[in-house]
Amino acid sequence: MSFELETAEHPENLRRVAIDPVSRVEGHGKVTLLLDDDNQVHQVRLHIVEFRGFEKFIQGRPYWEVPVMVQRLCGICPVSHHLAASKALDMIVGANRVTPTADKNRRLMHYGQILQSHALHFFHLSSPDLLFGFDSEAARRNIVAVAAAYPEIAKKGVLLRKYGQEVIRHTAGKRIHGTGSVPGGVNKSLSREERDLLLQDAYQMVVWSREAVHLVRKLFEQHLTMYNAFGRFQAHTMSLVRADGALDLYDGGLRVRGMDGDILFDHYDYRHYWDLIVEDTKPWSYMKFPYLRDLGPEQGWYRVGPLTRVANCDFIPTPLADMERREFLAFDAGRAAGATLGFHWARMIEMLHAAESIKDLLHDDDIMGSDLVVSGERSGRGVGVIEAPRGTLIHHYRVDENDLVIRANLIVSTTHNNQAMNEAIRQVARQYLNGREVTEGLLNHIEVAIRAFDPCLSCATHALGKMPLTVELHDSSGGIVSTLSRSGDGVFC
Repeated sequence: MSFELETAEHPENLRRVAIDPVSRVEGHGKVTLLLDDDNQVHQVRLHIVEFRGFEKFIQGRPYWEVPVMVQRLCGICPVSHHLAASKALDMIVGANRVTPTADKNRRLMHYGQILQSHALHFFHLSSPDLLFGFDSEAARRNIVAVAAAYPEIAKKGVLLRKYGQEVIRHTAGKRIHGTGSVPGGVNKSLSREERDLLLQDAYQMVVWSREAVHLVRKLFEQHLTMYNAFGRFQAHTMSLVRADGALDLYDGGLRVRGMDGDILFDHYDYRHYWDLIVEDTKPWSYMKFPYLRDLGPEQGWYRVGPLTRVANCDFIPTPLADMERREFLAFDAGRAAGATLGFHWARMIEMLHAAESIKDLLHDDDIMGSDLVVSGERSGRGVGVIEAPRGTLIHHYRVDENDLVIRANLIVSTTHNNQAMNEAIRQVARQYLNGREVTEGLLNHIEVAIRAFDPCLSCATHALGKMPLTVELHDSSGGIVSTLSRSGDGVFC
């Protein structure tokens, strides 16, 4: 698949429609559409308008500060950056294998992160679109309206996220921007009291997570044709898998599948990711465009995240999540597993896997051990890769003889998905905007496609609530044909 809409011939003769900013996502971005006089879509682009400078300003800092510093990238998925940096710095300090206590406490922390982030995204940010409809009244598309119309769904979503945050608090020291993981291991293990406290609600979280999976399945069954066709496109896919092919959100080798489903690379050593992935840039976005080196920039873009991980692995190593995975892959002859809105179904399967994994780890006495940190022969380079809630996350550091960071490269999950998100909104624009009058409801279809990826556009906090929006429709001479505005309190004019 090529960039057929990447450039438009004579763009000065086309009308420009802008969604600025995109709402109910993390960070700030905008979408621009170029339409001709027949309202045919010629170009659709997702622009990232914020600059992330972490790769520069951590240079010159002592390496042991990095796991705490880089998690300030995000208030929703700080644990992912915390752990990816720690794994990279394990290589720096020569900790080729951390202790069982460190490994299992890190995993427990990570599953708490997956649980809370997936619950937040689905119930708070995406469920209003799915429960009320993409064209529903804008004032209803928020968690407050969900709580009023579906109180039990909203309540369970809030409590699932709260439980994940508690797992993080007990393993990392606090719910947001903790300090539990350090180069070579962890600085604390769980006490017996903490373990017993978390166990009290662990089984209930498994039940509620499975109910969430069934809720998404029911929505697919009710809107089968639309959900499977919405923003549909083919893509190469990439994720970590365990040595036996199982889903592993914490460690493993990189598996890449082609658009036809065939495996292109398997168990690829992520410590040499630069031989597999190249990062491209575009003048209209601060976010890079990665692609597979062997396939080139036009053919080599790919997709990451829950939809990819659930379809890419051979099995999920917890029984209920694996059962739901098999049903998901078989649903409607496999079409849901290739649908953009299938991200939501896969996300809930992963949330179930996280809940099951937390429950299992809480029964493992290693999480209360005292052997926390190891070290070995020093190295000047470290690479850490983890499956963050949104997809594969890469942290890469170089450290000098004075223990100072001299180079850093971070490829966040949303960066991997950059071109895939652009392709999704192009398909939605073709499906719903061609030849039609621009309305807020139609523009929300584009935002629905973006939200399916759960993007962290600047690795910042979730933008919860209404955000101001102005859309202008220009004619071929540049004159304004119509304007639609939404104020911060949700009033349209």
